[in-house]
Amino acid sequence: MQFLEEFKQSWSRWTTVTPTNLLYDRWLFWLYVILLFIGFIMVTSASIPVGTRLYNDPFYFATRDAVYVVLSFIVLYFFLKIPMEKWEKHHRWVFGLALLFLALIWLPGIGKSINGARRWIPMVLFNFQPAEFAKFALICFLSGYFTRHYDEVRSKKLSAFKPLTVMGVLGVLLIVQPDLGSTIVLFVITFGLLFLTGAHIMQFFGLVCVGAFLFVVLVLNSAYRLKRITGFMDPFKDPYGTGFQLSNSLMAFGRGEFTGEGLGNSIQKLEYLPEAHTDFVMAVIGEEFGFLGILIMVFLLGALVLRAMKIGRESLLLKQRFKGFFAFGISFWIIFQGFVNLGMALGLLPTKGLTFPLVSYGGSSLVIMTISIAVLLRIDHENRLSRGGQARLRDD
Repeated sequence: MQFLEEFKQSWSRWTTVTPTNLLYDRWLFWLYVILLFIGFIMVTSASIPVGTRLYNDPFYFATRDAVYVVLSFIVLYFFLKIPMEKWEKHHRWVFGLALLFLALIWLPGIGKSINGARRWIPMVLFNFQPAEFAKFALICFLSGYFTRHYDEVRSKKLSAFKPLTVMGVLGVLLIVQPDLGSTIVLFVITFGLLFLTGAHIMQFFGLVCVGAFLFVVLVLNSAYRLKRITGFMDPFKDPYGTGFQLSNSLMAFGRGEFTGEGLGNSIQKLEYLPEAHTDFVMAVIGEEFGFLGILIMVFLLGALVLRAMKIGRESLLLKQRFKGFFAFGISFWIIFQGFVNLGMALGLLPTKGLTFPLVSYGGSSLVIMTISIAVLLRIDHENRLSRGGQARLRDD
């Protein structure tokens, strides 16, 4: 009963906006809730055909997504209580846990293969994907590293070697799954944090060249990756083969035009568009809500990222470098992954298995992204207290 009373009081503080109780970024919280709600609606709409075919239950994936949403709120509640000093103190352990999860995938009876990729660990409620946690763990570790070696990173010409080595270890473990998309996300996060820290400019030219070279090598040495590139260049040249996903995604956007066909009226989700509720959920949104719907989604995600960057900037102004790097790292992760997912669906980028943050179906992605949102809210909470507590808080 005491727990219920505390929850009631907490909910009252979240929903009653007064100048004396704004201890969290309400804009960030409600943007998170709105994206989560839209994601549930669109996963329900997009997954009905595949749920009916695979499990004879049109709401199979919708039910599971509802469980993930509830689990996300529980995770948010508990991770909000973790002080940022704990993350900073144990950032090495967080990174070590990510390495452990990535290694466990290869143990017999633990890792699970789906469509030729070994990326999942079966758990009670969902198949846990260590790659999602690896992105969070890398941000946490690099934030601690750059905080401790701030002057060294800014002054030495080869200061990027150590953080790139750390990223490379995770990258190799992801490549062998194989998961090139998540590896690229790790590279972008590392690149962004190095830039934010103020590393020597010549290192960035080297990083771009090395990254581009490795990407080309990995593509040329993998038949299925090369097919994805050729399918991306001209999806309608082989619409029933290498260009199948992208051609159907483009047709979905074309049918949606400006205002869309209406919720539930997508044709492409009727077994024409593979992974309609996961990787290509934005194509279904484009078909059912048109260009206007996509514009709203971009605005919501962009607003969430801007709030995250605002929190990071305030942390750096308060000389809280770990918090600032952590917040900016999360914002780099969210905006890049959202950009890649939408660009992939629109045919601007080659097809990759990256979810749209907080919208696409997937328990691992939703829960880990929720932990990241909890960290952002916690950073903002501690920043507000650092600025003088309730007396100086305002609705911004």
